Amino acid sequence: MKIYTKTGDKGTTALFGGTRVPKHHIRIESYGTVDELNSYLGLIRDQDINQHYKDILIRVQDRLFTVGAILATPPDKAILKNGKERLNIPKISDEDIERLEHEIDAMNESLPPMTHFVLPGGHQTVSFCHIARCVCRRAERLATALNDVEPIDPHTIMYLNRLSDYLFVLARKLTFDLQAPEVKWIPEKQ
Repeated sequence: MKIYTKTGDKGTTALFGGTRVPKHHIRIESYGTVDELNSYLGLIRDQDINQHYKDILIRVQDRLFTVGAILATPPDKAILKNGKERLNIPKISDEDIERLEHEIDAMNESLPPMTHFVLPGGHQTVSFCHIARCVCRRAERLATALNDVEPIDPHTIMYLNRLSDYLFVLARKLTFDLQAPEVKWIPEKQ
């Protein structure tokens, strides 16, 4: 199979189901940002971190492929003429969201309480988590903008929201595990 098709040479691309849209379409921006997030999660997973976190990140990366497929499918193309769903993939479920919540709660148990905002950084791996968190927030903003135009499954937005929380707590937990400094933001007085 060739990687290049030349069908996008004029600035359009095909959504799942065949509809062609400009490459800057909100739907493309949405799932493209999820793809970018997935790449950053791979970067975090490639770091020297606990295997449990790597396993969770692999599961999250799998779910992000599901999110991408959902975002790449316009509502009018989601159901085939015979009434079956076009996407033959698992949906984002309550259990997926609850799994992230469980992981957040488990990490938080060993962390000191938050009393200040923290500045991103302190260790390269921690910085990668913060970058991923920011990309996740952007993906969430784009997904909500898309939802304003064409409704998407609410679990998709909920999952991205919870994932950004997970990435923030993972950054704090890795800061703790790596004994890196956690720099609190203290506004300068004018």
